[in-house]
Amino acid sequence: MVHDLYILMITAGVVSLLFKLLKQPVVLGYIVAGVLIGPYLFGETLVDVENVETWGNIGVLFVLFCIGLEFRLKNLISSGKVAAIGALTIILGMMVFGYGVGKFAELDMINSLFLAGMLCMSSTTIVMKAIDEAGLGKERFVKGATSILIVEDVVAVVLMVLLSSIAIKHQFEGAELINKVVVLAITLAAWFICGILIIPTLLRKVKSYLNDETLTILSLGLCLGMVLTAEEAGFSSALGAFVMGSILAETVESHRIEKLMTPLKNVFAAIFFVSVGMLINPSSLVEYWSSILLVCVVIIIGMILFGTLGCWWGGETMRDSMLTSFSFVQIGEFSFIIASLGTSLGVLHPAIYPIIVASSVVTTFLTPYIMKASVPCYNFLYNHASASLRAKIDRREQLVAEAEMAVQSGDTHEFADKVRHAVRKTFLTKRLVDLFIKNMSAKDAENENV
Repeated sequence: MVHDLYILMITAGVVSLLFKLLKQPVVLGYIVAGVLIGPYLFGETLVDVENVETWGNIGVLFVLFCIGLEFRLKNLISSGKVAAIGALTIILGMMVFGYGVGKFAELDMINSLFLAGMLCMSSTTIVMKAIDEAGLGKERFVKGATSILIVEDVVAVVLMVLLSSIAIKHQFEGAELINKVVVLAITLAAWFICGILIIPTLLRKVKSYLNDETLTILSLGLCLGMVLTAEEAGFSSALGAFVMGSILAETVESHRIEKLMTPLKNVFAAIFFVSVGMLINPSSLVEYWSSILLVCVVIIIGMILFGTLGCWWGGETMRDSMLTSFSFVQIGEFSFIIASLGTSLGVLHPAIYPIIVASSVVTTFLTPYIMKASVPCYNFLYNHASASLRAKIDRREQLVAEAEMAVQSGDTHEFADKVRHAVRKTFLTKRLVDLFIKNMSAKDAENENV
């Protein structure tokens, strides 16, 4: 495994350095590095594919954990309208497009539904990495875009249950779906309570004992613990990692943890994208080129169309709507998971998996370039829009700016502190917290006496 990691990292380093010299996004260099060391280009692989896939899966966890550290629960709640309307518009619109493509390709209903599911989810990892590479991390649209991606990840869990039920029983099983939704709601409620009350209280109490080494180990342990919890509950490990990142983002140590995790995020992000590049078979690009081209066009046009409409209907400005939609023009890890699910159930057509993988790599490769076109496209739209549409765009920009000013001039207390205060007002919670603090204080006194 050390040999595999050496080959992977040295190849990624050299190729990414070349891409930097050419002023190209580093993420594209990682994908090309994956193709170079993969099993398809030269007829043999320099590394063990299973080992790299394992590293890649770990990479997804740490990348999403770090993404969660950069997000705040109050942002999700404040972006509730755009998150719900934007995600719903994208998912429903892309599923209709995907199902239509499946029927056009003369696939049966189940394969068409699986294809629709694969095309309706953008990749959180790829989107956030592309935004970071483009230097747009501080832009206003990022909060809404991240919220939409979170909702998509949650819907993906429910969608997988629905597809499994249809594939196995060839009919919709409403009771099973409702049960899964209820379990998911309970799990998210537990996450919310834990994030707002228990973990921040713990970290505040032991803050004086947390050096960088201890904080790093504790943070990673909490991340992996939530990953296992999510898997036991039947949800994706990636969602669990993101959840714990969001929990720790509400603590007093959030910025310190984020700084400590940045090197890990960079390393494992590289491993993840190299592992994605290793999945692409250049010969499949030739064999299925027309299907791959069709799927890529559907993804790009559909995501831009439905993403822009969904964000606009959700209350975002036209510029932010287009910046969001132009960053969503790819499919990623959830598409692979759904494809693997269909394959394991024995219902997926053999050609769909390589087409989806190739389409994911192609759209990932194009994402940075398409993102660069978002502002010029917005300027073109604005300059050539009718007077009434331009007035609506200006009015929305004014309303959003006024809302931002109202928030900035309002109460600046942290959202998490407000909720913790409200939760502590309940008798049971108050007794538990007081008992916990009392025990910790007793232990501190004992240590001082010793």
